[in-house]
Amino acid sequence: MMKLVNDPCGIFCILFTYTSIIYADYVVIQWVVLHTMQDSLWAPFHIVLFNTFLLLLTVSHLRAMFSDPGTVPLSHTNVSLSDLRQVNEPLVKREDWTMCTRCEAYRPPRAHHCRICKRCIRRMDHHCPWINNCVGEKNQKYFVQFLFFVCIISAYTIMLVIMSWVRECRQCKMYDMDTRQTQVLHSVILIMESALFGMFVIAILYDQMDAIYNDQTTIEQTVYKRPNPLHRYLFSVICRWPKISRSTSKLNIRSV
Repeated sequence: MMKLVNDPCGIFCILFTYTSIIYADYVVIQWVVLHTMQDSLWAPFHIVLFNTFLLLLTVSHLRAMFSDPGTVPLSHTNVSLSDLRQVNEPLVKREDWTMCTRCEAYRPPRAHHCRICKRCIRRMDHHCPWINNCVGEKNQKYFVQFLFFVCIISAYTIMLVIMSWVRECRQCKMYDMDTRQTQVLHSVILIMESALFGMFVIAILYDQMDAIYNDQTTIEQTVYKRPNPLHRYLFSVICRWPKISRSTSKLNIRSV
């Protein structure tokens, strides 16, 4: 179990995420389902199903946030290049490992140093403030699950709001004008929130599935100059997708 990363941006994004989740649950139950379907059996069905998806989303988010993304263990003593010659491994394998001069970790191929977590991560994809953790070898599946459930809930929320607008509600005529205006205001805010989160997450989910299919992380796509679509540059600031270059922060064993 990983500790919470002390990153102000990440902590803010987590608080914002759960505030949005609680608000969406409140509006869907109070102002969409119970307000327009209170005499129908669809009301308990939608409440149970919506909260089931929310539970799955929360569990996947917490697992992505607190799971070890694949942190490379630190050496108990300072590692020098001369010490690496003594490693009892075949030369072919040894040549693929590198030395990180920032955390002084002897790391395997495809591992990269995260400046926020201050550790090297195996098969690091990027550091995401929305889970306040790196997306790496061990927690990428939880991150993908989180994105998938966000997409489902966003679409489900928009569908419920549209149904509440289209569906004839006999009880709604009994409410005063202030109550009707409050319902419309909450519904508009919720549908805007769902649309923005949905479009944003769909783009990230597409990139994650593309990276898994091509077996190439976001860092590797940047290093090897793979053509990047426009949305990746737009989201690079929001999701802190790294812009990595081949720097001197790592020393290859071949140079020994």
